[in-house]
This record gives sequence, C-alpha cells and structure tokens, in this order.
Amino acid sequence: MSAESLEADTLNSKDHVTATHNNSQRSLMKPAPQDETHGKETSVEKVEAAVSEEEEEEEVAEEEASEEEEEEKSNASDSETEAIAMATKAADESYVPSQSLMTSSSPYPLIRSVDGISLKKYNPDPSRFSAKDVIVPLRGKLNVPIHVTVSGSIVDYTVESKDFDISFGVVAEREEGVTIVKERQRQDAHVKAITGRFLVGSVPCALIFTFDNEYSWFREKKITYKIKVTPPSFENIFRGRRIRAKSALAVVVKDKESAETRLESASSKHSTLIQDIERLEMELKEKKKSLGVFDKEVSWLKDRVQLREVQEDLLTRRLTEGWEDETIGNSAGTGEEHGENMEEAERAEI
Repeated sequence: MSAESLEADTLNSKDHVTATHNNSQRSLMKPAPQDETHGKETSVEKVEAAVSEEEEEEEVAEEEASEEEEEEKSNASDSETEAIAMATKAADESYVPSQSLMTSSSPYPLIRSVDGISLKKYNPDPSRFSAKDVIVPLRGKLNVPIHVTVSGSIVDYTVESKDFDISFGVVAEREEGVTIVKERQRQDAHVKAITGRFLVGSVPCALIFTFDNEYSWFREKKITYKIKVTPPSFENIFRGRRIRAKSALAVVVKDKESAETRLESASSKHSTLIQDIERLEMELKEKKKSLGVFDKEVSWLKDRVQLREVQEDLLTRRLTEGWEDETIGNSAGTGEEHGENMEEAERAEI
C-alpha cells in the first residue's frame, strides 16, 4: 500500500470519527419528544387560569362598584335624613299655639297639641293613597283630601295623566287658614310625571290635592296618582316634643306675665269702682231720705197753693163784683137765703 493511500485512509477514518461524534452531540442537544395530549391539557389549564383570574378581577370590580354605590346611597340617605331632621326641627321651632288653644278654658288642648300623637299605639309605617285612570270630567275638577295628624310627616307624591295635560296643585287647610303647598298650574303630566316632597309642620291639617280640568271644553282627563305619608321617626318625635314644649312654654309664660299685669290693673280699677259704688250708695241713701222729706213738702205745698188759689179767686171776685149781701133793695128774707147759698158755694170751692 502506498503512503498516499495510507494517508487518505487515515483522513477518511478521522472524518468518520469526527462526523460520528458530531452526530452524537446533535442527538444529545435535541429535546426529547413530548406527549401531544399532555401539551393540550397544559394549554387548557392556562386558559382556565386566565379566565378564572379575569372573573376574580371582575368580581372584585363589581364588589367595589357595589360598595361605592351603597356608600353613595348611604350618603344620600344620610343627607336626606339630615335634611328631613333639619326641616322637622325648623317646623317645630316655628310652632306657635293657635288662638283657639290660648283662649280655651281647659289647659289640656294646648298640652295635647304639644304632645302630638300618643306613642302607645304609634305606627311608623307609611300610609299610601293611590288611584289609576281616575276620570276628571271636562269643565270639572277632582279634590283628594288627606288628613295628617302627626307633625313632622313627610309627604311624597307622583302624578301622571294619560294623553293630555292637567292642572295640579296642593293646599294645606288648617284652623288658622290655608297654606299653598304647590301652586296650581297646567303641566304635561302625560309626558313627564309630576313628583314632589314636602314636610307637614303644623297639625292637624287637611291636604287637598286638586286635579283641575275646568279649562278644557272638549276633553275629560284620566289621571293616576300615588301619595305616601311617612310619619316621623321616634327620634324626631322626641326632639319635636321638646322643641314645641319650649316654644309653648315661652308663649304661656309671656301670656301669664301679661295677664298678671292686666290683673293688677283690673283689680285696682275694680277696687276703685267698688269704693265709688259704696260711696254712691251712701249718697243715694241720704238722697232717698231727702227725697222723702221733699215728697212731704211738695204734697203740703201743692195743697197750700191750691188753697191759696181758691182764696185768691174768692177775694178777687168780691173786689170786682162786690158782696152780694150788700145789694140794696133785696128783702131781708131773700138776703138770708142768698147768704146761705153763698156759704154753700164757698164751702164747695174749698
């Protein structure tokens, strides 16, 4: 074998060994083949985990939104409760006993007005009044009266009409007069419901909800209303009683002081009048005595005057006509008879 052949075989042998070694290294570097089913399960688990994580995030977000909404509602409710409490307090502070209560001869009507409703059978549940598609005739109106006896009650109302507008208003009628709660005016209640809320302060009162269709000559109207009267809470009742009691006490004390001042003045005048009457009665008694004396004197003087008038007449006649017994030529018998007649006439005159 020649040296060149030997060298070529040696090179080929080395190349084979090198190639074999390289192939072995490549085989070691390749990853081992995996099961296809196991790969799919891993992908599903990842998707499920991602979905679960998203759902948890959505639940957390919903919980946070719900908590925020509840917090907003709670804040709104607290604000509303505070506003109602303030309005109730203002109404109670403006409480003034009516004239009929102050002029009553009994002390208890005023006390009952301050006490308000009895808590022994108090029901804090709202009273509801509603009707659907009530007809208001053309050129007519409908009044819905609701009596409220508890101070601090909250009134909510919703009014709707069908197809056409309606004139709506609310007044409160009390012993001392009428208060306009909502001025009557035409409104498109068929487009948007009429809603409102107000506080009832002074009671008792009658709330008159008026649906007026007198302006319509051709159409009757159908209205639906919902009215809710919510009595005050126990806390507001307790507070209101004390505020009304303080206000009523101030009025009572002021009226008592005024009455005491007037009583002192009236008592002084009364005593003066009694003294004047006693003095006048004494004077009257003395005057009655004097009147008796003068009655006797008047009677005596009347007789005296009458006597003198007769005497005056007789004397005047004698002086003017003369004495009849002095006539010459009369016989003695005739003269005697004439004299007797004259005496009888004089006695008759006396």
